[in-house]
Amino acid sequence: MVRYRKLGRVELNVTQLQTARRFYEEIVGLQYVDTAADGGIRLRCDQDHHNVVLYEAREAGLRCAGFMLEDAAQFAPLIERLASAGLTVHEIDERTCRARAQSRAIRVFEPLVGATVEFYVPSADSARPFQASVTRIQRLGHVVFNTPDAARAVEFWRDVLNFRESDSVGEFITFMRCWPSPWHHGIGIAQYERRSLHHVNYMVTEIDDIGRALTRLKNAGSDIVFGPGRHPASDSVFLYFLDPDGLTMEYSFGMEAFPEAFPRAPRRIEPSPVSLDYWGSTRDPRCFTGAGANAAPEFNLERVGEKA
Repeated sequence: MVRYRKLGRVELNVTQLQTARRFYEEIVGLQYVDTAADGGIRLRCDQDHHNVVLYEAREAGLRCAGFMLEDAAQFAPLIERLASAGLTVHEIDERTCRARAQSRAIRVFEPLVGATVEFYVPSADSARPFQASVTRIQRLGHVVFNTPDAARAVEFWRDVLNFRESDSVGEFITFMRCWPSPWHHGIGIAQYERRSLHHVNYMVTEIDDIGRALTRLKNAGSDIVFGPGRHPASDSVFLYFLDPDGLTMEYSFGMEAFPEAFPRAPRRIEPSPVSLDYWGSTRDPRCFTGAGANAAPEFNLERVGEKA
Protein backbone atom coordinates (compact mmCIF):
# COMPACT_ATOMS: atom_id res chain seq x y z
CA MET A 1 0.00 0.00 0.00
CA VAL A 2 1.13 3.51 -0.76
CA ARG A 3 1.04 5.85 2.23
CA TYR A 4 0.91 9.65 2.12
CA ARG A 5 1.45 12.49 4.54
CA LYS A 6 -0.60 15.16 2.79
CA LEU A 7 -1.11 17.43 -0.17
CA GLY A 8 2.19 19.29 -0.01
CA ARG A 9 1.97 21.94 -2.65
CA VAL A 10 0.32 23.29 -5.78
CA GLU A 11 1.88 25.07 -8.74
CA LEU A 12 -0.33 27.66 -10.42
CA ASN A 13 -0.04 29.50 -13.72
CA VAL A 14 -1.00 33.18 -13.46
CA THR A 15 -1.07 35.87 -16.13
CA GLN A 16 0.54 38.70 -14.12
CA LEU A 17 3.15 37.30 -11.80
CA GLN A 18 3.80 40.32 -9.55
CA THR A 19 0.09 41.10 -9.22
CA ALA A 20 -0.53 37.51 -8.19
CA ARG A 21 2.36 37.56 -5.74
CA ARG A 22 0.97 40.63 -3.97
CA PHE A 23 -2.47 39.06 -3.80
CA TYR A 24 -1.27 35.76 -2.35
CA GLU A 25 0.99 37.50 0.15
CA GLU A 26 -1.11 40.48 1.22
CA ILE A 27 -4.66 39.12 0.84
CA VAL A 28 -4.41 35.34 1.14
CA GLY A 29 -1.64 35.50 3.77
CA LEU A 30 1.10 33.31 2.31
CA GLN A 31 4.76 33.94 3.17
CA TYR A 32 7.28 34.65 0.40
CA VAL A 33 10.16 32.17 0.38
CA ASP A 34 12.17 32.96 -2.75
CA THR A 35 12.15 33.10 -6.53
CA ALA A 36 13.40 29.87 -8.06
CA ALA A 37 15.85 29.60 -10.95
CA ASP A 38 12.96 28.81 -13.33
CA GLY A 39 11.19 32.05 -12.36
CA GLY A 40 8.61 30.47 -10.06
CA ILE A 41 7.69 32.51 -6.99
CA ARG A 42 7.65 30.17 -4.01
CA LEU A 43 5.36 30.81 -1.05
CA ARG A 44 4.33 28.87 2.01
CA CYS A 45 1.53 28.63 4.53
CA ASP A 46 3.09 26.31 7.11
CA GLN A 47 6.49 24.99 8.18
CA ASP A 48 7.23 23.30 4.82
CA HIS A 49 9.86 24.88 2.59
CA HIS A 50 7.10 25.99 0.20
CA ASN A 51 3.49 25.08 -0.55
CA VAL A 52 2.52 27.28 -3.53
CA VAL A 53 4.52 28.18 -6.63
CA LEU A 54 3.37 30.87 -9.06
CA TYR A 55 4.48 30.91 -12.71
CA GLU A 56 3.68 33.52 -15.33
CA ALA A 57 1.83 32.09 -18.31
CA ARG A 58 -0.59 33.12 -21.05
CA GLU A 59 -3.50 31.34 -19.36
CA ALA A 60 -4.18 30.90 -15.66
CA GLY A 61 -4.75 27.46 -14.22
CA LEU A 62 -3.24 24.44 -12.54
CA ARG A 63 0.36 23.57 -13.44
CA CYS A 64 1.01 20.72 -10.99
CA ALA A 65 -0.25 19.20 -7.73
CA GLY A 66 2.33 17.69 -5.37
CA PHE A 67 1.65 15.01 -2.75
CA MET A 68 4.07 14.30 0.08
CA LEU A 69 4.73 10.60 0.65
CA GLU A 70 5.10 9.19 4.15
CA ASP A 71 8.71 8.13 3.47
CA ALA A 72 11.06 7.02 0.70
CA ALA A 73 9.88 3.41 0.96
CA GLN A 74 6.65 4.44 -0.77
CA PHE A 75 8.32 5.11 -4.13
CA ALA A 76 8.78 1.45 -5.10
CA PRO A 77 5.12 0.36 -4.76
CA LEU A 78 3.91 3.67 -6.19
CA ILE A 79 6.09 3.42 -9.31
CA GLU A 80 5.00 -0.19 -9.80
CA ARG A 81 1.34 0.79 -9.57
CA LEU A 82 1.75 3.72 -11.96
CA ALA A 83 3.64 1.68 -14.53
CA SER A 84 1.07 -1.14 -14.29
CA ALA A 85 -1.63 1.42 -15.01
CA GLY A 86 0.18 2.42 -18.21
CA LEU A 87 1.60 5.74 -17.06
CA THR A 88 5.13 6.92 -17.75
CA VAL A 89 6.96 7.88 -14.57
CA HIS A 90 9.53 10.67 -14.68
CA GLU A 91 12.23 10.94 -12.03
CA ILE A 92 13.30 14.45 -11.06
CA ASP A 93 17.08 14.76 -11.08
CA GLU A 94 18.99 15.17 -7.80
CA ARG A 95 20.11 18.74 -8.50
CA THR A 96 16.55 19.89 -9.11
CA CYS A 97 15.34 18.05 -6.02
CA ARG A 98 17.95 19.80 -3.86
CA ALA A 99 16.89 23.18 -5.22
CA ARG A 100 13.29 22.35 -4.32
CA ALA A 101 14.08 20.99 -0.82
CA GLN A 102 13.23 17.43 -1.83
CA SER A 103 15.17 14.23 -1.23
CA ARG A 104 13.38 12.48 -4.12
CA ALA A 105 10.47 13.24 -6.44
CA ILE A 106 8.68 11.73 -9.42
CA ARG A 107 6.08 13.17 -11.78
CA VAL A 108 3.39 11.68 -13.98
CA PHE A 109 0.71 13.06 -16.26
CA GLU A 110 -2.62 11.77 -15.00
CA PRO A 111 -4.90 11.83 -18.09
CA LEU A 112 -8.26 11.39 -16.37
CA VAL A 113 -8.01 14.68 -14.47
CA GLY A 114 -5.66 15.99 -17.18
CA ALA A 115 -3.02 17.22 -14.75
CA THR A 116 0.63 16.79 -13.89
CA VAL A 117 0.94 15.16 -10.47
CA GLU A 118 4.09 14.94 -8.38
CA PHE A 119 4.94 12.61 -5.51
CA TYR A 120 7.85 13.50 -3.27
CA VAL A 121 9.64 13.23 0.06
CA PRO A 122 11.00 16.52 1.45
CA SER A 123 14.61 16.96 2.43
CA ALA A 124 15.61 18.35 5.81
CA ASP A 125 14.95 22.07 5.88
CA SER A 126 15.97 24.79 8.29
CA ALA A 127 13.57 25.26 11.17
CA ARG A 128 12.33 28.61 9.97
CA PRO A 129 9.06 29.49 11.69
CA PHE A 130 6.12 30.29 9.45
CA GLN A 131 5.18 33.91 10.01
CA ALA A 132 1.40 34.20 9.94
CA SER A 133 0.27 37.59 8.66
CA VAL A 134 -3.29 38.53 7.72
CA THR A 135 -4.63 35.00 8.21
CA ARG A 136 -3.55 32.27 10.59
CA ILE A 137 -3.33 29.49 8.02
CA GLN A 138 -2.64 26.02 9.45
CA ARG A 139 -1.91 24.14 6.24
CA LEU A 140 -2.56 23.73 2.56
CA GLY A 141 -5.79 21.78 2.76
CA HIS A 142 -6.83 20.28 -0.55
CA VAL A 143 -7.03 20.66 -4.30
CA VAL A 144 -10.10 19.76 -6.38
CA PHE A 145 -9.92 18.77 -10.04
CA ASN A 146 -12.58 19.36 -12.68
CA THR A 147 -12.93 16.56 -15.23
CA PRO A 148 -15.55 15.20 -17.65
CA ASP A 149 -14.42 11.68 -16.64
CA ALA A 150 -14.96 11.89 -12.89
CA ALA A 151 -16.10 8.31 -12.24
CA ARG A 152 -13.02 6.76 -13.86
CA ALA A 153 -10.77 9.31 -12.17
CA VAL A 154 -12.16 8.34 -8.75
CA GLU A 155 -11.42 4.69 -9.55
CA PHE A 156 -7.84 5.54 -10.54
CA TRP A 157 -7.08 7.61 -7.44
CA ARG A 158 -8.66 4.93 -5.23
CA ASP A 159 -7.41 1.71 -6.85
CA VAL A 160 -4.01 2.81 -8.21
CA LEU A 161 -2.93 5.68 -5.95
CA ASN A 162 -4.57 4.30 -2.76
CA PHE A 163 -6.53 7.42 -1.84
CA ARG A 164 -9.66 6.67 0.20
CA GLU A 165 -13.16 7.88 -0.50
CA SER A 166 -14.83 9.87 2.26
CA ASP A 167 -18.07 11.13 0.69
CA SER A 168 -19.65 12.08 -2.59
CA VAL A 169 -22.44 14.45 -3.54
CA GLY A 170 -24.45 12.66 -6.20
CA GLU A 171 -22.44 12.35 -9.41
CA PHE A 172 -21.10 15.87 -9.00
CA ILE A 173 -18.10 15.56 -6.68
CA THR A 174 -16.21 12.94 -4.68
CA PHE A 175 -14.01 13.78 -1.69
CA MET A 176 -10.94 11.59 -1.05
CA ARG A 177 -8.32 11.32 1.72
CA CYS A 178 -4.55 11.20 1.21
CA TRP A 179 -4.47 7.99 3.25
CA PRO A 180 -3.57 7.65 6.10
CA SER A 181 -3.91 11.43 6.60
CA PRO A 182 -6.99 11.79 8.80
CA TRP A 183 -8.50 14.84 7.10
CA HIS A 184 -11.81 14.31 5.29
CA HIS A 185 -10.29 15.18 1.93
CA GLY A 186 -6.95 16.10 0.43
CA ILE A 187 -8.42 16.06 -3.05
CA GLY A 188 -11.80 16.30 -4.69
CA ILE A 189 -12.83 15.12 -8.15
CA ALA A 190 -15.68 17.10 -9.69
CA GLN A 191 -17.70 16.34 -12.80
CA TYR A 192 -17.31 19.21 -15.27
CA GLU A 193 -17.18 19.75 -19.01
CA ARG A 194 -13.42 20.28 -19.15
CA ARG A 195 -10.26 19.34 -17.26
CA SER A 196 -9.28 22.30 -15.13
CA LEU A 197 -8.75 23.53 -11.59
CA HIS A 198 -11.87 23.53 -9.43
CA HIS A 199 -10.27 25.22 -6.38
CA VAL A 200 -7.41 25.26 -3.89
CA ASN A 201 -8.08 25.25 -0.14
CA TYR A 202 -6.24 26.73 2.87
CA MET A 203 -7.26 25.52 6.33
CA VAL A 204 -7.28 28.28 8.97
CA THR A 205 -6.88 28.21 12.73
CA GLU A 206 -10.28 29.38 14.00
CA ILE A 207 -13.63 30.57 12.74
CA ASP A 208 -12.67 34.21 13.37
CA ASP A 209 -10.15 33.86 10.53
CA ILE A 210 -13.12 33.31 8.21
CA GLY A 211 -14.88 36.42 9.50
CA ARG A 212 -11.80 38.61 9.23
CA ALA A 213 -11.11 37.27 5.73
CA LEU A 214 -14.61 38.26 4.65
CA THR A 215 -13.97 41.86 5.67
CA ARG A 216 -10.44 41.92 4.23
CA LEU A 217 -11.52 40.52 0.87
CA LYS A 218 -14.39 43.01 0.59
CA ASN A 219 -12.09 45.92 1.45
CA ALA A 220 -9.60 44.74 -1.19
CA GLY A 221 -12.31 44.49 -3.85
CA SER A 222 -11.83 40.74 -4.23
CA ASP A 223 -14.82 38.76 -5.46
CA ILE A 224 -16.43 36.50 -2.86
CA VAL A 225 -18.23 33.79 -4.79
CA PHE A 226 -19.62 31.36 -2.19
CA GLY A 227 -20.20 31.58 1.54
CA PRO A 228 -19.63 31.95 4.34
CA GLY A 229 -21.27 28.58 4.81
CA ARG A 230 -20.82 25.07 6.21
CA HIS A 231 -20.26 21.97 4.10
CA PRO A 232 -22.47 19.03 5.14
CA ALA A 233 -19.91 16.42 3.99
CA SER A 234 -16.79 17.60 5.84
CA ASP A 235 -18.49 19.86 8.42
CA SER A 236 -16.09 22.66 7.42
CA VAL A 237 -16.99 26.34 7.58
CA PHE A 238 -15.96 27.82 4.24
CA LEU A 239 -15.44 30.98 2.24
CA TYR A 240 -14.64 30.94 -1.49
CA PHE A 241 -13.11 33.86 -3.36
CA LEU A 242 -11.38 34.59 -6.67
CA ASP A 243 -7.76 35.50 -7.25
CA PRO A 244 -6.86 38.20 -9.84
CA ASP A 245 -7.12 35.63 -12.67
CA GLY A 246 -10.46 34.25 -11.54
CA LEU A 247 -9.04 31.09 -9.98
CA THR A 248 -11.15 29.90 -7.06
CA MET A 249 -9.50 29.80 -3.63
CA GLU A 250 -11.05 28.70 -0.34
CA TYR A 251 -10.51 29.32 3.34
CA SER A 252 -11.99 26.68 5.62
CA PHE A 253 -12.15 26.07 9.33
CA GLY A 254 -12.67 22.63 10.87
CA MET A 255 -12.89 19.26 9.13
CA GLU A 256 -13.89 15.74 10.05
CA ALA A 257 -10.89 13.55 10.92
CA PHE A 258 -10.87 9.79 10.21
CA PRO A 259 -9.03 7.12 12.21
CA GLU A 260 -6.58 5.04 10.18
CA ALA A 261 -8.20 1.80 11.33
CA PHE A 262 -11.94 1.14 11.10
CA PRO A 263 -13.05 4.46 9.55
CA ARG A 264 -16.71 4.98 8.79
CA ALA A 265 -17.92 3.99 5.33
CA PRO A 266 -18.12 6.68 2.64
CA ARG A 267 -21.50 8.33 2.29
CA ARG A 268 -23.41 9.25 -0.85
CA ILE A 269 -25.15 12.58 -0.21
CA GLU A 270 -28.11 13.19 -2.46
CA PRO A 271 -27.96 16.54 -4.30
CA SER A 272 -30.25 19.17 -2.84
CA PRO A 273 -30.21 22.95 -2.26
CA VAL A 274 -28.31 22.37 1.01
CA SER A 275 -26.05 19.47 -0.02
CA LEU A 276 -23.08 21.86 -0.39
CA ASP A 277 -24.05 24.37 2.29
CA TYR A 278 -26.11 23.91 5.45
CA TRP A 279 -26.47 27.68 5.67
CA GLY A 280 -28.01 28.08 2.23
CA SER A 281 -25.70 30.67 0.68
CA THR A 282 -25.87 31.27 -3.07
CA ARG A 283 -22.92 30.26 -5.25
CA ASP A 284 -21.73 32.68 -7.91
CA PRO A 285 -21.48 30.88 -11.32
CA ARG A 286 -17.81 31.93 -11.55
CA CYS A 287 -16.99 29.81 -8.51
CA PHE A 288 -15.04 26.66 -9.52
CA THR A 289 -15.16 27.50 -13.24
CA GLY A 290 -12.68 30.34 -13.85
CA ALA A 291 -9.51 28.34 -14.53
CA GLY A 292 -8.14 27.64 -17.96
CA ALA A 293 -7.22 24.14 -19.01
CA ASN A 294 -4.62 22.41 -16.85
CA ALA A 295 -1.12 23.07 -18.13
CA ALA A 296 0.40 20.58 -20.55
CA PRO A 297 3.18 18.54 -18.94
CA GLU A 298 6.74 19.74 -19.46
CA PHE A 299 9.04 16.98 -18.29
CA ASN A 300 12.72 17.82 -18.51
CA LEU A 301 13.40 14.84 -16.30
CA GLU A 302 14.83 11.34 -16.36
CA ARG A 303 12.24 8.74 -17.39
CA VAL A 304 12.20 5.73 -15.07
CA GLY A 305 9.10 3.92 -16.23
CA GLU A 306 7.76 3.14 -19.70
CA LYS A 307 4.15 2.84 -20.76
CA ALA A 308 2.89 -0.68 -20.35
